[in-house]
Amino acid sequence: MSEYDFIVVGAGTAGCVLVARLSEDPSLHVLLLEAGQQKTPEISAVPPAWPMLFGTEADWADTTEVQHANGMSLPFPHGRTLGGSSSINAMFFLRGHRSSYDAWASAGVKGWGFDDLLPYFQRSENLPDRNPSLRGIGGPLTPGPADPLHPIMEAGLAAAVEVGHRAATDISGGAEEGFGRSDLNIVDGKRQSAADAYLLPAMDRPNLTVITGALAHRIVIRNGRATGVEYSIGGDAFTASCRHEVVLSSGTVGSAQLLLLSGVGPQEHLREMGIDPVRDLPGVGLNLQDHSLSQIAYRPTRPMPPMEHNHSGVIGLLRSEPGLDGPDLQFLFSDIPLYGPALPGPDGLYAVVFSAMRPRSRGTLRLRSSDPATRPRIDPRYYEDSHDVDVMAAGLRFAREMGQANAFKEWRGEEVLPGPDVSTEDEARDYIRRSLLTYFHPVGTCRIGDDDSAVVDTRLRVHGVEGLRVADASVMPSIPSANTNATVYSIAERAADFLRTNR
Repeated sequence: MSEYDFIVVGAGTAGCVLVARLSEDPSLHVLLLEAGQQKTPEISAVPPAWPMLFGTEADWADTTEVQHANGMSLPFPHGRTLGGSSSINAMFFLRGHRSSYDAWASAGVKGWGFDDLLPYFQRSENLPDRNPSLRGIGGPLTPGPADPLHPIMEAGLAAAVEVGHRAATDISGGAEEGFGRSDLNIVDGKRQSAADAYLLPAMDRPNLTVITGALAHRIVIRNGRATGVEYSIGGDAFTASCRHEVVLSSGTVGSAQLLLLSGVGPQEHLREMGIDPVRDLPGVGLNLQDHSLSQIAYRPTRPMPPMEHNHSGVIGLLRSEPGLDGPDLQFLFSDIPLYGPALPGPDGLYAVVFSAMRPRSRGTLRLRSSDPATRPRIDPRYYEDSHDVDVMAAGLRFAREMGQANAFKEWRGEEVLPGPDVSTEDEARDYIRRSLLTYFHPVGTCRIGDDDSAVVDTRLRVHGVEGLRVADASVMPSIPSANTNATVYSIAERAADFLRTNR
């Protein structure tokens, strides 16, 4: 076929959800275009092997612009395969605390608070043993906690409670603060990606076409309406047409890049790239946000047992200071250290990892050229707002307090990072900048809103272009206080409803 009812660009988490839901209607013909290959590396299924997937053919393997915080370019991985980043990430399945979604509604994005998203969170999951008013039953995903917990995770959970933090009953549900076992997308010892849960069960439907190895060049826009997508496979060019809508689900990098390549974005930048503006939307590529990471790391006093899960399994959410409307720090315990390029270190350590969950820094995504094969300029501008460093400094203090608790006594050797030489506030902030690493959670480059800098409306329609929507992490107005994958599932489930009721 060359004409479809819907064309979805990008087979990541959101794309898999969308085509699975849309193709449930046998009268609709749906096309899914994916730049990566259909076959994901075999190690993708092996939970503790996730760090080995970065830089493989399943990863776009982007890098950032040089960051002012530490003078270095950082790796910026995101998935390029069926399932997208859900096929290469660390498999955490966490909602942010409800306060971080209610902040969207408070900022003017009506209808996108936690209670509005809750039915779509629930629709994606099957957790019959949890609180049915909060968690879902019958969805395609069957996440659950690590069982048994690794001894380092057991010690970490005990340490958090020992120093006075709350023990949460369902830290993944979005309604609690404190520390608890996190849900993981691991089923029968293997990763459960969006492709596993949504796409593969739908692949034999005659009304669904999936084309891999297909690099999208631009959206075809005629008389203000999206009518199709131009793409290439190898050196061959193709055009697919659609009767209803084109949906971009290529992620925070890919969706913004494709809009710009199609002439939708800030007109001055488009003209600089030699692209004729179709719709002047200044906000495309702005509002880029990400979680940054740092850690304290210890040398164990004895050999640690091997990890069978994702190198973690316990998550904590805390407030950096009293009076906040919700938590702004996340912690996890890990049986491996997580190193940034500016501060490599030895293997064989365990770590208390911390991240500022609600950063104020904002970055940009811009084209390097009009060639769709040329990777864009990604500049998260980590720590551009000094408030984010303040929050991370608080995280370092909390992490050290837990790391020194009696619960870790039988495991704890020397503190390797940041080490005893880092003791003053200035030294702590310097270490935070030097140890900077992305948490792989970019959002925001096509954000929801009705102001001049917004890209899509509250039904995810691109402002000023008929028949075109964006449904992925790029539409988030601000980053939630959790790993972002579960939120992307909910956005895609909601987008599918919009598409089915808007025909």
